Amino acid sequence: MNNPIKKIVIAGGGTAGWMSAALLKKVLQQRVDIELVESEEIGIIGVGEATIPPIQTFNSVLGLNEPEFLRETNATIKMAIRFDNWKQQGHSYYHTFGAPGATIGFSPFQHAWLRGRSLGLDKSIWEYDLNYLCCEAGVFGKFDSKDSFYQVPYAYHFDSALYGRYLRKLSEQAGVKRTEGKIASVKLNPDSGFVESLRMENGSEINGDIFIDCSGMRGLLIQGALHTGYEDWSHWLPADRALAVPSERFEKTLPYTRSIAHKVGWQWRIPLTHRNGNGLVYSSQYLSDDEACSTLLNNLDSTALAEPKPIKFKTGRTLQQWNKNVIAVGLSSGFLEPLESTSIHLIQSAIVRLMKHFPNAGISQAQVDEYNRDSKHEYETVRDFIILHYRLTERDDSEFWRYLRNMPIPDRLAHKMALFRDTGTVMNDPGDIFLDSSWLQVMMGQGIMPRDYHPSADIPAANELQQMLERIATAKRKPLEQLPTHDAFLQQYTGVKKSG
Repeated sequence: MNNPIKKIVIAGGGTAGWMSAALLKKVLQQRVDIELVESEEIGIIGVGEATIPPIQTFNSVLGLNEPEFLRETNATIKMAIRFDNWKQQGHSYYHTFGAPGATIGFSPFQHAWLRGRSLGLDKSIWEYDLNYLCCEAGVFGKFDSKDSFYQVPYAYHFDSALYGRYLRKLSEQAGVKRTEGKIASVKLNPDSGFVESLRMENGSEINGDIFIDCSGMRGLLIQGALHTGYEDWSHWLPADRALAVPSERFEKTLPYTRSIAHKVGWQWRIPLTHRNGNGLVYSSQYLSDDEACSTLLNNLDSTALAEPKPIKFKTGRTLQQWNKNVIAVGLSSGFLEPLESTSIHLIQSAIVRLMKHFPNAGISQAQVDEYNRDSKHEYETVRDFIILHYRLTERDDSEFWRYLRNMPIPDRLAHKMALFRDTGTVMNDPGDIFLDSSWLQVMMGQGIMPRDYHPSADIPAANELQQMLERIATAKRKPLEQLPTHDAFLQQYTGVKKSG
C-alpha cells in the first residue's frame, strides 16, 4: 500500500481506544485526521485499574497535570504489589517498583547482600528497599533529591473507565472526531485485502488508511475481518475466567496492590479513593463459576457494591498484531492475566511502537515485520514473568497448583531461573519491561536463594561489609519520618478528601 497516510480510524473506545487517540493526536497533530468509532451500548472490560511506572511518561507526553489526573480518575499511588500465599500459605513478599540497596562497585546489590547473609546477616533484602519501607509504613512523598538512592518509583491505581472518559474529553478538544454507533461489517479491498472502510448499522461508511482495532476480545477487524490467527498459551497459564466486583473503600488507603493466591487462582485488591477494585482470576478446568463467585465474595475485606461481573478469556497473543493496515491494540492484540498490572502498559507500548514505526507515504512490509517482531518479544517476556510466579510455588494443596509447579516452561525462562539460582545474576532481555530488580524480587520472594555470588563481594573485609550494609539500611529508613501518610499526601496534592 503506497498511498499517503491521511486518516486513522480507531474501532472501539474504552481505555485502549482513547489512549490511542490521545497519543496519536498529540504526536501527529493536524498531519493526520483521527476518527474514533464507539457505541455506548457496548460495555468495556475495565479490569485494568493498576499500572506500572511508564504510565507517568505517557501522561507526561500528553501534558496531563498530575493532580488533575488523580482527581479525574479517583486515583491512588501504587509503589508495589504484595503477593500473599503464592510461595506457600501464610507467606508474603513484595514486588516493588524500587530496587534494594545500591550498586557496589561492579556488582548489583544482591551480591553484597548474599555475602552478608553467609556471614550471618539476618535482614531481608527488602529492608534495603525504600519502596518496601514506605509500603509497610503506609507513607508516600515526592523527593526533591536527584539522588537515585532516595527515589521512590511509583505508578497509579485508577478507575480505567474514568481514565478513558478523561482522555476522550482531551482528545475531542484536540480535534479527534468521535462517531457514535455500532459497526455492522468491514469492507476489504478485493485486490490487497486491506480494510477500506467500516460499514455502520445506520448505513454510513467510514473510510480510512490505517485502522486501529480496539474492539476488545472480539477482535472485530484483526480476527473477524482479517482472520489473523491466535497463539494459545493456556498450557502455561490455564486461568481462563475472571470475576470483578467493586467494594467499599478502606479507612486507610494502601499504597500498593494486593495479589492473594487461593486454592485455585488468585484475587486482586486495588485501592481507589472512592472504592476498592476486587477480582478473582481462576481456571474453569479446576473451579466452577459458582465456587469462584463464593470464593471471591467470602474473601472481600469490605462490603460488595455490585454483583460480580464475569469475564472469559484465552491467554495468548494475536499472531500478527499489525496485519495489512490494521493494528490490534489492547485486548484485540492478546490477553495476559493482570497479575503484574501490564494490561494498560501493553496498550501504551503498542501505540508508542506504532508512533516509532508510523508510515508516511505508505505501509512498508519491513516496517510491519519489525513492529510484529518487537510486539511478539514484548508479549513473550511479560508471559514468562507471569509464568515465573506460578512455576515457583511450593503449594501442594490443589491439582491446580500441582500442575503449575511441575509443568514444562519456556526455555528462556528456565535459563533465567537456573542462572539466578547458580550465580545470583539476573539475565535481562533487551526490551523487557521488567527491570532486574523485578525479577530479583519475584525469584527471591518465591524461594530461589542463589548458591553463589560475584567474587567482587568478597573484597571488603567482613566487618567493612557489615558496616556498609548497615549504613545503607539506616540511610534508606531515614526519609520515613518526614513522609506523610498516603491519604494525607493525596489530600494535600489533589485538594480532595476521600469520599464517604
